[in-house]
Amino acid sequence: MKRLHLFFFSLILTLLLTACGSSYSTTSGSNSGTSSNPTAAPTATAASTPATSTTAIHTASATVNGKTVTLLANAQGMTLYYFLPDTATTSACTGGCASTWPPYISSAAPDKGTLTGTLALQTNANGSQVTYNGHPLYTYSGDTNAGQINGEGIGNKWFVATNDLTTLKGSSGGNGY
Repeated sequence: MKRLHLFFFSLILTLLLTACGSSYSTTSGSNSGTSSNPTAAPTATAASTPATSTTAIHTASATVNGKTVTLLANAQGMTLYYFLPDTATTSACTGGCASTWPPYISSAAPDKGTLTGTLALQTNANGSQVTYNGHPLYTYSGDTNAGQINGEGIGNKWFVATNDLTTLKGSSGGNGY
């Protein structure tokens, strides 16, 4: 009996420490955490409310390449990216590419929240992919926790999607920050 109590006490203590150790959260507004390491998760300083839509776009502050940015994240807090070869009408990342860079797919119009840009759906080879300012959005399989930005700059073609991402015109993307 004593061992059972000790086991449950240890389990509860471990769960509490794990929950307190990861304070990154997503909200429809803007989080104000920072990260000086591109692979570290930004930490939130404000309380969050649960997402009401699975296609809601959330924001968080992070340091990317030495610059503080407001990055976009999905409802689960995973960082969203854009791909330079994409065009305003076509996703260039399909098939095997889409297994490493899962497209942000939705069957409903995304919730804009406090974003300043334009959210829409683009029907392409991936399905109904969420776009921000014309850029199809993706997550990265190398990001295993909310707030990580491990995909930033990969191949000099993948970049963190930010709130101030420039509008995609024609076939040229561009670094939005």
